[in-house]
Amino acid sequence: MTQLPRVCGIRGATSVAANTAGAILGATRELLIALQEANGFGVEDVISAFFTATPDLNAAFPAAAARDLGWERTPLLDAREMDVPGALAGCVRVLLHVYTRARPDEVRHVYMGEAARLRPDLR
Repeated sequence: MTQLPRVCGIRGATSVAANTAGAILGATRELLIALQEANGFGVEDVISAFFTATPDLNAAFPAAAARDLGWERTPLLDAREMDVPGALAGCVRVLLHVYTRARPDEVRHVYMGEAARLRPDLR
């Protein structure tokens, strides 16, 4: 029996080397490509994407990286991450809502660069 697609949340985060548009967009593009490769979804499978950036990153909207990758019809939203003392700086996070046939234990969340320390349980 073929399993019907279901909606799944997929998380990811990456660190950004500098507060420049190029660094923010480049790191975010790299993260989105890694999430697609790890989970085998296409742009047409993405329902929406919610991005956050730490307060020190304001040179570009991370969602613009998704537009650069062709996510033209996907609803995207950017927000500022809470400014918690001692939290990782220079970080872009994303929550994707995706149609998938993958079981919950097959979903791969991707944490790159310094952001990998946010979820050591996923290494």
